[in-house]
Amino acid sequence: FKGLNLPVERVSWYDVVEWCARLSKRIGKPYRLPSEAEWEYAARAGTTSPFHVGDTLTTYLANYNGSYTYGSGPKGAYRQKTTPVGQFQQANAFGLYDIHGNVWEWCADPWHDSYKGAPSDGGVWDAGNDNRYQNYIEYLVNFLSNTNRRGRVLRGGSWNNNPGICRCAFRDWFVPDFLVNSLGFRVACAPPTLSP
Repeated sequence: FKGLNLPVERVSWYDVVEWCARLSKRIGKPYRLPSEAEWEYAARAGTTSPFHVGDTLTTYLANYNGSYTYGSGPKGAYRQKTTPVGQFQQANAFGLYDIHGNVWEWCADPWHDSYKGAPSDGGVWDAGNDNRYQNYIEYLVNFLSNTNRRGRVLRGGSWNNNPGICRCAFRDWFVPDFLVNSLGFRVACAPPTLSP
């Protein structure tokens, strides 16, 4: 989709990891995709409801397929495209906009069917995140040479999903090279790693 302030979309997980590596090099701080746990923590911003705005969602609060409802929420608009970032002016308590809908957001983690064995510190759930790789460029090179590639986690739902899929807890995955106009990203500035 074309237009001012629209979210970046139609990017693969590979594209985003490379972009984060380039941004990190240019800015001098470690930017990366958030882990799945970090994404949900940031999305909830201290809430326990399905959405950071409460128990239901309306198309006055987020961009999703309003032909469908969640809970007691009403039907609404189905815009059939992305909307400008922050258009709904419904930031969560952490100041983050468009947590629900607009575009799916890639996470760093590979897909797992359950949370059994997930890292307890909220970090990226991946064997490549065990300090063997000091930066994401090394990690990406290793990942690309691995023939056993798993899908990568997506969170947040998009403009073409029903509101239930846009819940804070909903998770899905796609293969890392998948490209559609509903896939985007949000980056995190990682804390620096401490050397022993």
